[in-house]
Amino acid sequence: MKAPRQPAALTEDEIAAVRSWVIQEDAHVLVLNKPSGLSSQGGRVRAHTLDDLLWAFARSNGKRPDLVHRLDRDTSGVILAAKTKPAAGFLGKAIQAHRLKKTYLALVSAAPEPRAGRIETPLLRVEIGRESHMRIAADDEPGAQASTSLYRTLSATDEAALVELSPLTGRMHQLRVHMASIGRALVGDARYGGALTLAGAPAPRLMLHAWKLTFPHPEGGERTVRAAPPADVLDLMRKAGLGTQDVT
Repeated sequence: MKAPRQPAALTEDEIAAVRSWVIQEDAHVLVLNKPSGLSSQGGRVRAHTLDDLLWAFARSNGKRPDLVHRLDRDTSGVILAAKTKPAAGFLGKAIQAHRLKKTYLALVSAAPEPRAGRIETPLLRVEIGRESHMRIAADDEPGAQASTSLYRTLSATDEAALVELSPLTGRMHQLRVHMASIGRALVGDARYGGALTLAGAPAPRLMLHAWKLTFPHPEGGERTVRAAPPADVLDLMRKAGLGTQDVT
């Protein structure tokens, strides 16, 4: 992913904010805890994206970290950037080989049945106006992409459940559409039919958080990084009677 040609003009507050999101940093990689509401890259909103904000880490030679994957704008949590061109190449190959293991937390209105499982439903990208959506597709439908997600219920009440989600493929909106396909659309996900309240409490946004990331490191071995859910997710969990001690 190419950096902008010219460095973004960042304010002192923006620089302080993006530096406060650092979870782990070394000579090769930078791992951040992205807040909800911030686009990873691009988009039509005329505001700085996370990609722009990475200019806060620019070195004296004008080089700066580059994102190696993305999170949806409303999804919070762990996101990885490469600090050097060799690291970017190494991690790019690791992604192609499906060696990055991503684990998300999500809130749904009821525990899935069964409480753990595997969803292997093809997805198809469609354009509606200026928006891109994904939908369930038949195996032989032109353009259908094979997609696999794992889910596991961590805690549940009569009105809410916390689920752990792991995408084994990297399709746009994959987890959101897969969970909706089994009747458990994510809370706050208006695009795919999710409830906008949970146990009577309003959901402030899409309740999806990138919790853990395991990736091969350029120096060898694997690293696992973790970001505790942000306050809005934890607050809604408490209001819904779901324990937070196992995810913080």
